[in-house]
Amino acid sequence: MKTAKKTEIKKVRVRFAPSPTGPLHVGGSRTALFNYLFAKKNKGKFILRIEDTDTQRSEQKWTDEIIEELKWLGVQWDEGPDISGDFEPYKQSQRLDIYEKYLKQLLKDKKAYYCFCTEEELESVRQEQMSRGLAPKYNGKCTHLSEVIVSKNLSENKSSVIRFKIENKKIKFNDLIRGEVEFDANLLGDVVIAKNLKAPLYHFAVVVDDFLMQISHVIRGEEHLSNTPRQILIQEALDFYQPTYAHLPLMLNTDRSKLSKRQGDVALADYHKQGYLPEALVNFMVLLGWNPGTEKELFSLAHLVKEFSIEKVQKAGAIFNIQRLDYLNGLYIREKSIDKLTELCVPFLKEAGLLVQGQISQGKLQEIIEISRTRMKKLSEISGLSDFFFANKLTFSKDLLKWQKMSDQEIKDSLNFSKDILSNVKKWSLKELEQKLLEGCEKFNKEKNYPEKNKGYLLWPLRSALSGKQQSPSPFEIADILGREKTIKRIDEAVKMLL
Repeated sequence: MKTAKKTEIKKVRVRFAPSPTGPLHVGGSRTALFNYLFAKKNKGKFILRIEDTDTQRSEQKWTDEIIEELKWLGVQWDEGPDISGDFEPYKQSQRLDIYEKYLKQLLKDKKAYYCFCTEEELESVRQEQMSRGLAPKYNGKCTHLSEVIVSKNLSENKSSVIRFKIENKKIKFNDLIRGEVEFDANLLGDVVIAKNLKAPLYHFAVVVDDFLMQISHVIRGEEHLSNTPRQILIQEALDFYQPTYAHLPLMLNTDRSKLSKRQGDVALADYHKQGYLPEALVNFMVLLGWNPGTEKELFSLAHLVKEFSIEKVQKAGAIFNIQRLDYLNGLYIREKSIDKLTELCVPFLKEAGLLVQGQISQGKLQEIIEISRTRMKKLSEISGLSDFFFANKLTFSKDLLKWQKMSDQEIKDSLNFSKDILSNVKKWSLKELEQKLLEGCEKFNKEKNYPEKNKGYLLWPLRSALSGKQQSPSPFEIADILGREKTIKRIDEAVKMLL
């Protein structure tokens, strides 16, 4: 394993370091995307690191999902747990001996110490501090325990943690997004950095890893901003260089609350399963906090690499507007070739039990998907939009057949009029069907004394009879795909509903 120099890293190296304690959040996905874009724009390296020191909550299945979903998104790393690299291993659970070395160094230098305070003692101190209007922090009770007492307590397996001594000083650093940031370290209190020598915690492990992996820039969410002063102090205590920081704006619900499960899906896998396209999600997420400075709204990943700059990332929280994502996804769906779109839709049709092998030709399937694509906001909607094409018999209320105030008899007359037209169509094609039915509208309205230009008297009952839906493609398109026999059969079935 290579060792980092204790000077500032010149080459751009960024990392995305999720904890595998649950599904990959869309906020984390955006962080990964911004790191990837920054690295590629600056001809640097993007590293995937798995922070799994929380052994009770970390699971391999979540690591696998993180890797799978990021690859689906198109965000590819240069070094990581699945592809190795010069600074492996890339899972914290495999780096415990490394952390132990630096923990011992801090203990030896008296910059960290063992704390044996119980949870009850700590809670009592917190309550007392808050009662006096003070921000709760550790009171330093175990700071100056003698080596004899520490050794005795450890030999007796007395419960303990390792705390890092926080210096009483101002911490200033320049954030690429927020400018100069200042914290008063005196308000922090000595931070717990490990449960024991073999169980490091986040604040400590991340500092060691960033140093040893030569991370030049730490680009992460705003929620980590308050962690930065603690980590800078640990860097200073270990004589490490300080990476350049950039804290991305929060993702917000439409009511400006922090994005959370309470108001909708937050896992990237949820959007994948619903049929959002990766290019749409990339396009959507990059605009949550980054402003290209133009009116352009569609960006491919390749274009983003060229145009992205961290200087154009805003400070204010970014609204996660699902309607905007739906709009973008619809645009990308309409841009797909029919071959590719069919390939993407097939799993959803199969999952809905609509697509039985040999039931429908590839050509017909593509026709169904083609006329459905303009109304699709996500791929999963293909089932609800097209299920009537696959059904042997439709089930719906006869009220659906009614146009305006038509009586049952008038609806029957309309359907039978359409049946006569369709039965006599010589060339069953979309163009011929549309021409004959539109000509029929004029004749039918004249015969029944309906308003001349109101085509609904003929076309609405027909479309409803063929689709069984309030909204669907035109009756010409449906009939063209269904074919003559199935079209006539559905008209007959609708007429029987009116008897």
